[in-house]
Amino acid sequence: MSRHPSYGKANKGGKKRNVLKRFERIDVLRKLGRWDDKENKHITGLPKTPVS
Repeated sequence: MSRHPSYGKANKGGKKRNVLKRFERIDVLRKLGRWDDKENKHITGLPKTPVS
């Protein structure tokens, strides 16, 4: 039995995203040493980070 076409492709969401969510950007900043939990309290206006 085949799937209905409205379900879409199986790997539809598997492609690489070029936009990070806030928590992902903070994780990248932590790895780069540009984020300190004690100093940085605001999560808005985060600097740009490379997408790896």
